[in-house]
Amino acid sequence: MSATTTAPLLDSRASWMRLGLSLLISLIGNVGMWSIIVIMPAMQAEFGVDRADAAIPYTLTMIGFAAGNFVIGRAVDRFGVARALAASALLMAAGFAAAALAPNIATLSALQLLIGFGTATSFGPLIADVSQWFFKRRGIAVAMIASGNYLSGAIWPLILADILAGPGWRSAYLVIAASALFIMLPATWLLRRPLPAGAMEAADTAAAARARDSGLGTRALTWLLAAAGIGCCVAMSMPQVHIVAYCADLGYGPAVGAEMLSLMLMGGVASRLISGLLADRLGGVMTLLIGSTLQMLALMLYLPSTGLTSLYLVSLIFGLSQGGIVPAYAIIVREYLPAREAGAKVGFVIMATILGMALGGWLSGLIYDLTGSYRWAFINGIGFNALNVAIMLFIIARSRPRRPAALPA
Repeated sequence: MSATTTAPLLDSRASWMRLGLSLLISLIGNVGMWSIIVIMPAMQAEFGVDRADAAIPYTLTMIGFAAGNFVIGRAVDRFGVARALAASALLMAAGFAAAALAPNIATLSALQLLIGFGTATSFGPLIADVSQWFFKRRGIAVAMIASGNYLSGAIWPLILADILAGPGWRSAYLVIAASALFIMLPATWLLRRPLPAGAMEAADTAAAARARDSGLGTRALTWLLAAAGIGCCVAMSMPQVHIVAYCADLGYGPAVGAEMLSLMLMGGVASRLISGLLADRLGGVMTLLIGSTLQMLALMLYLPSTGLTSLYLVSLIFGLSQGGIVPAYAIIVREYLPAREAGAKVGFVIMATILGMALGGWLSGLIYDLTGSYRWAFINGIGFNALNVAIMLFIIARSRPRRPAALPA
């Protein structure tokens, strides 16, 4: 099938309708990444553990999330995203229901590993699926579906706030379990339609051309992106994972911290959409460099900020700075690698970013326990962020990324 014949199959009305449905599923499916952050102070108090131990359930959630992005991403290339999402909804429902009954932090941590694995389907694999349906507008499409992750993190803390203040975190987990079972699961049935035959050909042709022009091989580029992902996400995890606990330490209370997290993530949604538009014009590598540099500058602003107003403002700035970083990795993979490898390659790079989040969440807690404050945790994040910026500059110098080629009219 020629590129001219293939063009109408991508960026079509069906593509945009699929994107909208995928976004709805993402709002529920990604709650597993954020729920443990919101309940962390209450859970820490109930189980009587220190800050580093209280961060272990989050770390295991992210390890499961990372593994799920890779393993499920490979499965989606073979079996399609609908079956994977249905299995994910069932696993999340069972995991949250069982976690609501956890008698200790060890049991909760083990269950969070399963929750994280199931949650992963709603991120990397779903992003890879959506990216297959777009070419000219792939950047904004990927940004929109990736925004589901942040929208989920912004909306769910507000939904659960009254439950956390009343019945407690265990009841909140039961509400999430019911949402996965009765809303997410039925919606996955509507994503059974496969990609039209021949729709990958033009995208594969463009990716092959970029790969030939690149000064880096496929394997080298993949591993460089993975290393960059770890660096940026160790930095990203410091405010995202510990902002609720940080506000509690400053005397503002966990509810204020949850509001800052929501504000940060809503800023991240705007950032992702803007970055998607930039990626359609500048390409994924340059978009990632811009986002990573702005994130590092935003982290520096946290160091002198302890007042309530300044923390709200810096949290918004941080969200506006870093939201487009992770989706840019998926765009880079799709710009340089064949569409038939999208699930596996996007999953691998996203896995690295999530491992960075897991490492950063635990490492920040450890630094807090050793120093008694989060100041050095912020400095640690800035250092890891500098590594990410250096890798992006190296890739630009070697690969000379270009504006994505357009399909013939």
